[in-house]
Amino acid sequence: MSHETKTHTPPLWRNPNYLLLQSGQIVSYLGNQQQFIALPLLILAITGSTIQAGIAVSLNTIAVLVVSPLAGALVDRWDRKRTMLVCDAGRMLLTLSIPLAYWLHVLSMAQIYIAVTLAGAFGTLFSVANTAALPNVVTRKQLPVALSQAQVAYSCVRTFGSLIGGTLYSIGNVFPFLANGISFGASVLSLSFIRGRFQSESEASPRQSLHQTITEGFTWLWRQPLLRFLTIINGADSLRYGAGYLVILILAQNLHTSPSGIGFIFTGAAVGALLGNIASHWARQRFPFGKIAISMLWLEALMFPLYAIAPNAFIMCLIAAAEELVGPIYNISLDTYRLTATPDTMRGRMSSTVQLVTQGAQSLGAILGGLLIQIVGAQWSALILGAWLILLAIATTLNHRVRHATLPTPEPAV
Repeated sequence: MSHETKTHTPPLWRNPNYLLLQSGQIVSYLGNQQQFIALPLLILAITGSTIQAGIAVSLNTIAVLVVSPLAGALVDRWDRKRTMLVCDAGRMLLTLSIPLAYWLHVLSMAQIYIAVTLAGAFGTLFSVANTAALPNVVTRKQLPVALSQAQVAYSCVRTFGSLIGGTLYSIGNVFPFLANGISFGASVLSLSFIRGRFQSESEASPRQSLHQTITEGFTWLWRQPLLRFLTIINGADSLRYGAGYLVILILAQNLHTSPSGIGFIFTGAAVGALLGNIASHWARQRFPFGKIAISMLWLEALMFPLYAIAPNAFIMCLIAAAEELVGPIYNISLDTYRLTATPDTMRGRMSSTVQLVTQGAQSLGAILGGLLIQIVGAQWSALILGAWLILLAIATTLNHRVRHATLPTPEPAV
């Protein structure tokens, strides 16, 4: 690609491949949000068992953790576009099988368990492929803006998706699943219209075994000191995030907050995330990556303990909004750094490793959060988690590679 071509790169809104990729994923994400709300409600309506509802929800997480290392290797070996098409077609069929079986009066828990597990596996493959493909759909200069726009859209979906899901469920128990299946079909359609490749011409060697490909990915990431450190910090922060959700919930209940009031708190968090995504562009234009990482972690660390002394739900809502505003500024900068610093042939494995670490830590954090609340109570748990975040901020500040980190210079195209 010549310098002139790069100089006259059309804006994102005139990039049809980017628009098709993002629109399909937004519709699909909206469907997933609706199903997330409806799944436990449907199981409770069928069985009345909270245990079986918990198993169904956990199976999705287990599928993500088990498939993640394999997903990265496969995405770096396979054609990413074809992989994404197959995954969303599979998720569409699995999701639509639930309302079909329900209407035929043959829906069983075994079918739900299988559908949820396989959909989680397909979703993991899709997510890794999508992350690895994005730098090949937009230019490096446009990558931060593309990531920010995606996060803005997802924040909006998170704000309104649950409300839509609850409304659809009130109309019919399996309507959210029907809507989700249709959303996967829309994603397949949008992907099929995209032209061009989702990866560079240089592929992982076909002579490598799958085990060698996975090992190569872990080895490469481990040999990148800054990426390795940031992945560990990200996982440690996700551990707190998994525990923090339950801590905030219990603190709100201790203040005699109504269910709608608790919803108000998390709606405030979603609005804060939306504003944070918008502010991330301003921050990236003025500060290097290292300063953003350190500053945002410190702000997060200083804000979280405030939940312990919040006198009412309104103040908790403000804290949640402020904390979530900080998060996207850091996360978008971090994702941009990872994707630009990682060779295309390694992006799938890098993305899957990060997903494994963060989601695994978040799941573990949810368990540890429950134990912590039982042992010391919700207020002390908030203070302990705040202290944990301060330790992470100190470690990040002391790391000289982070302090001097800037986004990698784009390599000359050939």
